[in-house]
Amino acid sequence: MSNQPIDLQAALASFTALWSPRIVARVNDYDVRIAKVEGEHLWHAHDDTDEFFLVLDGELAIALRDDDSRTERTVTLPKGAVFVVPRGIEHKPSSPAGASILMFEPTGTLSVGDRHEAVPSHVDATTGHALTGSAPAR
Repeated sequence: MSNQPIDLQAALASFTALWSPRIVARVNDYDVRIAKVEGEHLWHAHDDTDEFFLVLDGELAIALRDDDSRTERTVTLPKGAVFVVPRGIEHKPSSPAGASILMFEPTGTLSVGDRHEAVPSHVDATTGHALTGSAPAR
């Protein structure tokens, strides 16, 4: 990890893969990840950690299932909005028109959670990729 400021727009411009987060920084035992998203992710849950989302550009919808898995609701996050999915809650992010997001997750957290449906080919099941080729902030 660089000990220099990171220009998030340059970092986002350095890759094109969707649903494939890049680690831009570490804070204690947490990764700060950015991702480009479009279409649907998959239903999944993180049993031991909350998941923090910040929409940098575009709009992100997060479908949520209550503990009984029968009641669903969707929160819609415009650019600049933040939302925390509580640990153990099944959720499915989506963005029909595309978005750029920033997430905080404990280092080593799998992007598809601890419990999930079948992983479609357009989703990268990863603990995050190293960021390469981005310009430092000026």
